[in-house]
Amino acid sequence: MGTQDELPTTLAPGRIGAAAVTFFALAATAPIVALTSVVPAAYARGGGPLIPLTFAGVAGVLLIFSAAYAAMVHRAPYAGAMYAYVSRGLGRPAGLAAAWLALASYQAIQLGLFGVAGVAAAPLLHSWFHVEAAWWMVAGACWLLVTLLSLVRVEIASGLFALLVLAEMAVTVGFGAANVIRPAGGHLSADSILPSGGVDRPALGLLLAVGVLAFIGFETAGTYAEETMRPRREPGYATYASVVVLALLLGFVSWSFSAGAGPGEITALARARGSELVFDLAAARLAPWAVTAGRLVLLAGLVAAALALHNAMSRYLFAMGREHVLPAAFARTARRTSAPRTASLTVSAISVIALAAAYLAGVRTPSILAQRLGVAGGLGILVVLLATALAALLHFNRVPNGEGTWGRFLAPILSTVALGTLGYLAFWNIPSLLGVPPDSALVWSVPISLAGVVAIGLIHGVAMRGRRPVLYAGVGQGGSPVVVTPKKPNVARIPQQREPGAHRPERINR
Repeated sequence: MGTQDELPTTLAPGRIGAAAVTFFALAATAPIVALTSVVPAAYARGGGPLIPLTFAGVAGVLLIFSAAYAAMVHRAPYAGAMYAYVSRGLGRPAGLAAAWLALASYQAIQLGLFGVAGVAAAPLLHSWFHVEAAWWMVAGACWLLVTLLSLVRVEIASGLFALLVLAEMAVTVGFGAANVIRPAGGHLSADSILPSGGVDRPALGLLLAVGVLAFIGFETAGTYAEETMRPRREPGYATYASVVVLALLLGFVSWSFSAGAGPGEITALARARGSELVFDLAAARLAPWAVTAGRLVLLAGLVAAALALHNAMSRYLFAMGREHVLPAAFARTARRTSAPRTASLTVSAISVIALAAAYLAGVRTPSILAQRLGVAGGLGILVVLLATALAALLHFNRVPNGEGTWGRFLAPILSTVALGTLGYLAFWNIPSLLGVPPDSALVWSVPISLAGVVAIGLIHGVAMRGRRPVLYAGVGQGGSPVVVTPKKPNVARIPQQREPGAHRPERINR
């Protein structure tokens, strides 16, 4: 029996199912944020009817990747998720690099969400209370709410996420249906579905890069594996489900924008209105209370996405603490809720320090900074996804365990090639994604920053291998004990002494 000073170091097993994990993953993708920011920006660049088709194509790639991802979850159902998968396929230093890159990327995206929340709350506060609140005040309130909710039981959090995600889907689908029922000009045009002219290849490459970044967050399903009822199956099911639901939602609602504004007017309207495009189209067709509900759901969706990413980061830290990659304190969980309390509070501390630094640096309108943080974080996760696909290919063929040709070879290699192509397009189009000229310092500083995080992880792994080889052997093993066979000591061989008289048996045996 342990003392009261001892804290548990395991997450709560068997608390949630595949549906709950799906809601966690969908919340992390923040679909309503993509529809209010990413899609209008894509239309403003002249994407037109290619935008819904792009979401469908990216979803096809991610479904192939999900096959390899689900197979890796079956092999390693651990809270570390891609940290464990990359460790098994590409080696432990690469796994640590993937973990640090995932943590840094999720943190960047979360900070951007806090900044957008400060801007999104302004119309509501002005219309309801006639108050002009600074963005950092709203961001601080959202941070406090995320910190408190991250410490509750995972099954309670899953119910909250289900409510918020369903509200997001109801509002966005309702807005989209209103655009389709009352289209511009009174009828739907074929030009809103299929491009009338030739396809601009550079524009298509940019749209594919934008599309894959809009799906970032679906991969967080694997971080809840240890808390599901069937750890080896349900995170994989949730990964498939989140990609399909997100593709249908983004594809339909983004097409409805073109139907509501008109194929010939959508580009100019998106350039003029930006993130207000969604609400302008809804205001022309729905009651004012529906538009207000949409703004409220947008704010709730931002908080839900920040909380989902917070949970993912805390589980990465928990997994690394359990394997003694980081201090063991990160593996402590709360007695009543089994939430990774120390890891969660650490993530909160880093977030509030970053928010305070942004305020002290004089950031007054965080929208542009939030967009760039989101792009940088999305690029980092895209690199981790590519590493995971390659790790699955190598691991399954090095250590086969009943997977068929599709799961062992075809899905990993197809997803590796496809994600590599999308990654190339994304990094090639960094100036457009960041909204800066090609000669801006940000064009090269973002890749260098990501490479620096990867280098830190690789150095961490190499240092562990040299200084703590026993703990190094447990990297990516989910806290399972690792047996290390000691080497046989190199002792000088002493020549065996001959028994006296052995050469004269007649003297011994007589």
